[in-house]
Amino acid sequence: MPVVVAVTVSPTLPGLLGPAGWRALTEERPVVALPGAAATAEALRAAGWRVEDLPDVAAATAHPDPVVALVAGETVPDCEVVDGAPLPAGARLLDVVAVMDRLRSPGGCPWDAEQTHASLRGYLLEEAHEAYDAIVDDDAAAMREELGDVLLQVVFHARVAAEAAPDRRFTIDEVAGDLVDKLVRRHPHVFGDAGPRDVAQVEAGWDEIKQAEKQRRSPTEGVSRSQPAASWGAALVRRAGRAGLPVPEPAELSARSPEELGERLLAAVSGAAQRGWDVEDALREAVRRYAGDLDAAAEARAAD
Repeated sequence: MPVVVAVTVSPTLPGLLGPAGWRALTEERPVVALPGAAATAEALRAAGWRVEDLPDVAAATAHPDPVVALVAGETVPDCEVVDGAPLPAGARLLDVVAVMDRLRSPGGCPWDAEQTHASLRGYLLEEAHEAYDAIVDDDAAAMREELGDVLLQVVFHARVAAEAAPDRRFTIDEVAGDLVDKLVRRHPHVFGDAGPRDVAQVEAGWDEIKQAEKQRRSPTEGVSRSQPAASWGAALVRRAGRAGLPVPEPAELSARSPEELGERLLAAVSGAAQRGWDVEDALREAVRRYAGDLDAAAEARAAD
């Protein structure tokens, strides 16, 4: 059989070859490439290698000389198979970006092509809620699917932004780059020389770093107002407590467990509904007033 070794390569990372792949290519046998490996063949030729393109597996097996075949998706029978390009974790994210590019490009999907940040924003919130539900349900299969849907929204928005006017343009690589920089910057105990820290020290360090980064004047800045009122209020209370600003007087809780507390809150929702009151609106108004009080307290402290 003329194909002695089939070296699998990546169609999306054509310049990637691992040690086993290089060893197979340096065994002084002719190198041929099947269509799936065309990008890798082109990269090798650009580096001075001689690589012959073949149309299919039959042409490779009928080659007059024993050859090393570069393959990506093709299966060559009765030969040694070498994983020539072991993919790093996260490599499939490149496929997500490539698929989105195809969908948004001419000849792609007309629905995807006409979407904007504004038209997509509801989907981002919806997918995040569905991912949250899967986590609450401890459903691993659903988590996997719903997190993929959240990822789609991130890639979609980045692709839309890549087509924007120069002053509003950014790419998925810039999104990822900013995230990497932020993670490294906010973990000096891991990537820097801050030394070991316990959880409390880590949280305190995050607040110091974020304050230096954002130059925020009040704990209310950077807290989403579109989240549920209870989450919004809890976030403000946590931030205010860490900043040494006033927090609402805690209620006396006679409930003995979170489950019992939930039942009592549900009873309060039921009682409010009987009176025609919207609990979410009522709490949101209270949180909005508290946010105003926090802004005033922070401004007064800054003026001292």
